[in-house]
Amino acid sequence: MAEKAKLYYFDGRGLMESIRWLLTVAGVEFEEVFLKTREQYEQLLKDGALMFQQVPLVEIDGMKLIQTKAILNYIAAKYNLYGKDLKERVMIDMYVEGIRDLMDLIAKHPFLPPGEKDSNTNLIQTKAVDRYFPVYEKALDQSGGGYLVGSQLSKADVQVFEVVLMVEEKFPSILSNFPQLQAFQTRMRSVPAIQKFLQPGSQRKPQPDDNYVKTVREVLRF
Repeated sequence: MAEKAKLYYFDGRGLMESIRWLLTVAGVEFEEVFLKTREQYEQLLKDGALMFQQVPLVEIDGMKLIQTKAILNYIAAKYNLYGKDLKERVMIDMYVEGIRDLMDLIAKHPFLPPGEKDSNTNLIQTKAVDRYFPVYEKALDQSGGGYLVGSQLSKADVQVFEVVLMVEEKFPSILSNFPQLQAFQTRMRSVPAIQKFLQPGSQRKPQPDDNYVKTVREVLRF
């Protein structure tokens, strides 16, 4: 049996959540070490585990990997979630980079001052409806196969699905004018690994709360 991956991060979504999603879809079991104190973080620095003094950190295949994009690319390439050729791969990368922009808006939201949260919420909605969702709606309409790129599941599908769910948490009816994305979401929910990950008690993390924000601020001192 393959050794489990080991994830070092906070007990919350943040930058690690996309990695959790992709490992789950790839069928890779993982355990987690939650950073709760500044001392834990400093020990990782002392051990030389954090190349750029940043988390997420993932131990997998005898390596200590940092940088979210690099980790996701490694998982996708190893587990056949990165297209069949270079042309498909670059399309996958473009779709992922686009949705990352939207994800960053969502990820920073809990850390904003109260006076800036309403405007950021409006920005998330506007960008989702006007800039990002139309791109994925068109891609799904043109692909004809149910996937964003090519004829098989890729990391683009997984990450777009993840972000659609997060946006829906804030705006439950946001897909009302995007029938292709609605159908895509239904198909993704039927993937057995995803079905399991969406169930209560899985390693999927809930929306960030005040305790999560407090812990991140204390550990990283910002």
